[in-house]
Amino acid sequence: MPEVKFEVDVDSPPDDQPGANPFNRWHPDIPAAVTTEPGETIRLEALDWTGGQISDNDNANEVRDVDLSQVHYLAGPVHVEGAEPGDLLKVEFHDMGPLNNRSEFGFTGTFSQQNGGGFLTDHFPNAAKSIWDLDGYTVSSRHVPDVRYEGKIHPGLAGCAPSQELLQEWNEREQELIDKFEEDPESIPNHPTGESEPPVANPPTTEGALMGEMDPDAAEEAAQEAARTVPPREHGGNHDIKDLSIGSTVYFPVYVDGAKFAVGDFHASQGDGEITFCGAIEMAGYVDVEFNLVKDGMKKHGVDHPIFEPGHRGPHFEDYITFCGYSVTEDGEQRYIDSHTAYRRACLQAIDYLKKFGYTGQQALHILGTVPAEGRQSGVVDIPNACSTLALPKGVFEFDISPGKLENRADRGDLVVTDNPLG
Repeated sequence: MPEVKFEVDVDSPPDDQPGANPFNRWHPDIPAAVTTEPGETIRLEALDWTGGQISDNDNANEVRDVDLSQVHYLAGPVHVEGAEPGDLLKVEFHDMGPLNNRSEFGFTGTFSQQNGGGFLTDHFPNAAKSIWDLDGYTVSSRHVPDVRYEGKIHPGLAGCAPSQELLQEWNEREQELIDKFEEDPESIPNHPTGESEPPVANPPTTEGALMGEMDPDAAEEAAQEAARTVPPREHGGNHDIKDLSIGSTVYFPVYVDGAKFAVGDFHASQGDGEITFCGAIEMAGYVDVEFNLVKDGMKKHGVDHPIFEPGHRGPHFEDYITFCGYSVTEDGEQRYIDSHTAYRRACLQAIDYLKKFGYTGQQALHILGTVPAEGRQSGVVDIPNACSTLALPKGVFEFDISPGKLENRADRGDLVVTDNPLG
């Protein structure tokens, strides 16, 4: 086993870890907690993305009440000797998994419309939770019966620190979006509510900020401009790409000396899109990573964003049922080549289909958010309709979900759902 260079204690709060504290903001001045050489393989551990706010119980209010100002909790930063701005940091994921004997469960949440929302928050406005048992790489849930499969394990979040210039660019462009929404909510066509909740972007805030090993006074000042970890950006970040699994290689742009790589938000499995927002099977986990450098790689290869070579580890499914969606909203409004709307419609078609077999809508939503479903932008040129597809692997179910097999319908219970959205 590689040396554990960043270790966590799941029974201790994020800001009181026995070793180095994790961090939950992007800022170039957060000091490195780990140093490594190119060619060295090290192990990094991370808390779940909420820092332990969700427990293995049947209380959905935990999801309703998650403090989103705190997330995500990242392992690092890792200083890679010799890394300079303009390089590409080559990161190979040799192994990853749950923290066995310390945290052997995962969770999935539907966030309430009043606290973050999600892709289908207008259809599922109340918070809900499912707990998943992690048996090696195999997952199952008491809240989603008759589903058991090998998960597509991966870190939802990985990247290098931004430069000061890049950080400023992020803040300016995201603030412009916030200002635009405040002036005219209808100008943001894919926003689910047309109201102030959920927000269209998350500006810097000192509330809940954890700045790693920074001096407290410097941390307070830096947190006023440090970027939230919620979205993906040019440096990497919260991409939630399920195929960044064991055996994958990612090339991250380097913007600061040493790269200051960080990783976290581990998922035992996820479907394309992570459509419930807290949509994967979230867990505390570890990753064994090897670092190397492509000197001056950004200029040589003409890239200013991460690129990756997926690994070949499973699961490998052969049979799928594929659902189609088009650029027409649920109430019949025609949109122009709108892939977002098209994917919504494909997901809603799949949810309606699974309900015929006895799952509730919330259960079906959690199935699509967690199983290794394949989402595709299948057509984006045939005006006025984009075509998006969602391919659901049949092998994750312990019964046949093929069309014509409705005799397999059964009462499959439900998730735990809060009946008091506001607390």
